[in-house]
Amino acid sequence: MADKKYSEAIRDVLAEEMRRDPRIFVMGEDVAEMGGVFGCTRGLLQEFGPRRVRNTPISEAAIVGAGVGAALAGMRPIVELMYMDFAFIAMDQILNQAAKIRYIYGGKAAVPLVIRGQQGVGRGNAATHSQSVETFFMHIPGVMVAMPSTPRDAAGLLRTAIRGSDPVVFIEHKALYATSGDVPSDSDFALPFGLAEIRREGKDVTLVATSFMVPRALAAAGKLAQEGIEIEVVDPRTLVPLDEEAILRSVKKTGRALVLHEAHRTCGVGAEIASLIQERAFRWLKGPVRRLGARQCPLPFNLALENAVIPQENDVVAAVQETCRDG
Repeated sequence: MADKKYSEAIRDVLAEEMRRDPRIFVMGEDVAEMGGVFGCTRGLLQEFGPRRVRNTPISEAAIVGAGVGAALAGMRPIVELMYMDFAFIAMDQILNQAAKIRYIYGGKAAVPLVIRGQQGVGRGNAATHSQSVETFFMHIPGVMVAMPSTPRDAAGLLRTAIRGSDPVVFIEHKALYATSGDVPSDSDFALPFGLAEIRREGKDVTLVATSFMVPRALAAAGKLAQEGIEIEVVDPRTLVPLDEEAILRSVKKTGRALVLHEAHRTCGVGAEIASLIQERAFRWLKGPVRRLGARQCPLPFNLALENAVIPQENDVVAAVQETCRDG
């Protein structure tokens, strides 16, 4: 084991996989000399050279489009989008090309493409640089979606994404890059997609949380434990595929459920998970499934206003308390 920052875990896996497979290359805005805005590609240019670590123009459509083409030609590209907010400029390439090519050609073509980048709040980056957009990618078949919340998961899931044969949208969080944790030193360490992690055992309420909301959920769970309320925190880790059985097992045990995410509450992943629980675990529920997400407004620049829009620890505590009063 080695203690690493989230950003270091990503960088190290990129380097290890590039050493292992010469078909892997990285491209994106400022990924070469600068090493990426958050340092996730730092040092790669010096080791692998400009043919395998490529700066690109500011054109997400061109970045992803070139990645799709390279993947079809036998390469294994990893493209970085500086902010996931701007993935929508490349939506045709992601959702009409990368996601559908295997299906359209009857399995005769594959797109082993990793599209990685960061999203979320925490730096006052305002309305067009702070959004959480995972739901858009979940909606279209053919794209896998990962949202690691720890350095260990970032390393293990990224390695699985790189070695796979399908397009993966790998969503990091800007507020997690500086967090640290143990990461296995094994250069083959990988985590399967579709396998949730129980971050904390509990018997009273199931709290399903994603990405940066996982540490917030754990902090709230610690506070609630002082009141005698034991929360089970479930981290899906990947949204496509989603570990439905892990969520359902937990809900059947606790009888209560709350879903927490940073994305806007309306049509967020919480709605999908709440629907899953209602359809398949209704008889075990003691009360309604609750959801916590961002208020339905653009993300503010002012940090105090940003905090007012995004669920905070006290909001989670209050929602759990209300859930417990339901039954």
